[in-house]
Amino acid sequence: MIVESEEELKSIVQSAKKVAVVGIKDGTDPKAPAYHIPEILQARGLRIFPVNPKFQTVLGERVYPDLASLPERIDVVDVFRRPDAIPAIADEILALPPEKRPSVVWLQTGIRNDAAAQKLAEAGIRVVQNRCLGVYSAHYRPATSAPAPPKS
Repeated sequence: MIVESEEELKSIVQSAKKVAVVGIKDGTDPKAPAYHIPEILQARGLRIFPVNPKFQTVLGERVYPDLASLPERIDVVDVFRRPDAIPAIADEILALPPEKRPSVVWLQTGIRNDAAAQKLAEAGIRVVQNRCLGVYSAHYRPATSAPAPPKS
């Protein structure tokens, strides 16, 4: 299913617990979306699993070289790669055993590949294209590091 409705996007964001971040950056440019967005996800209570063969640790988490190396099933694969890289990522996801596949593949703002999205959707994986998971998390998930409201 290609996800377009606001209600479905909200549901994905509110129910997600574990997110693999494909193409995460290492923080040498802290404003880079592929570093800053995963930082937001952590602040909103999501457990991130960085995926990038170039790094060992990012944001205090072990980095995995590829999706097949993840130690457990994750809910959402959040992708920070160019559109021409999406077919290979889709194939990597579909090569995972069915019990290890994510329920959602989220392509960040500016990233769209209709053919790869359709292939994933036909395999029963929900796909979000050209939307920022950080923005949706900020809208629909409370910050875990925010102070508790005063008691009345």
